[in-house]
Amino acid sequence: MSEVITEYRNENTKDIDILSTIDMVRKMNEEDKLVAGVVGGEAQNIAQAVDIIAKQFLKGGRLFYFGAGTSGRLGILDASECPPTFSVAPDMVQGIIAGGQRAMFESVEGAEDDFEAGYNDAKVLTDKDVAVVISASGNPKYLLGVIKRADETNTRTIGITCNSKGKISEEAGLVICCEVGPEVIAGSSRLKAGTAQKMILNMLTTGAMIRTGKTYENFMIDLKAVNEKLKDRAIRITAQLACVSHSEALSALLQGNWEIKTAVVSLKLGLDAVHAREELKKHHGVLRLLLNERAEVNAKS
Repeated sequence: MSEVITEYRNENTKDIDILSTIDMVRKMNEEDKLVAGVVGGEAQNIAQAVDIIAKQFLKGGRLFYFGAGTSGRLGILDASECPPTFSVAPDMVQGIIAGGQRAMFESVEGAEDDFEAGYNDAKVLTDKDVAVVISASGNPKYLLGVIKRADETNTRTIGITCNSKGKISEEAGLVICCEVGPEVIAGSSRLKAGTAQKMILNMLTTGAMIRTGKTYENFMIDLKAVNEKLKDRAIRITAQLACVSHSEALSALLQGNWEIKTAVVSLKLGLDAVHAREELKKHHGVLRLLLNERAEVNAKS
């Protein structure tokens, strides 16, 4: 059995059960401050992972997160936020947890130790996809089963772990390892390890979506305006990008079925919604490519 760094005892928090509540909170916060620096130390590997995922997306591939317990739940959370944020299909980013849906809400004993279950769950993978296996300890047999199946289908694999001595670090194609040190409560990897994993997952999907044209500058131009808050955001984004009033932005959005990119193109190029969509399609839906091309044409004329 490989060494499990995530089970080490934190020398700084041995007295946490007798501290005042405010000192306990401060102690936890001090430990949390370490996480961002450790994640930053893996920037090169995280960037490489973003590029791998974006490349597979452009081929029509999907991103799958696999994990057990907290790690599995974090994967499902990140996947569930992609459709409303970036208007992607629900199957483009998927989270799969050891033990199935029930494991989202309660412990499923032995699920992380089931190699065959991981192998079988990974049968959804193709050579266009990316499999990200997530584990603080880096040792669940479930995830080793996922990697084995992924290797058989030539699926790119990325491991996210907090233990460089875990099995994932040996088996995954690319490894992002953030050793955040012993937890405030020994073995409770939903704390610093979970925070590190959440930060990394945020960067993977956000970065890949940026690379595939789902943003313009730092605006979410593919968001789904399904409630009043998001409709207001869509109006403000459209108005700023097209340099028009809010009322003009609203009119264009209503004609373009609340599609920000369509509205911006309509306003900036003087097109109706149908022709604006056609222009976007010619540029693979990437607003910056379209606007840059038009700016170059105008500069030459």
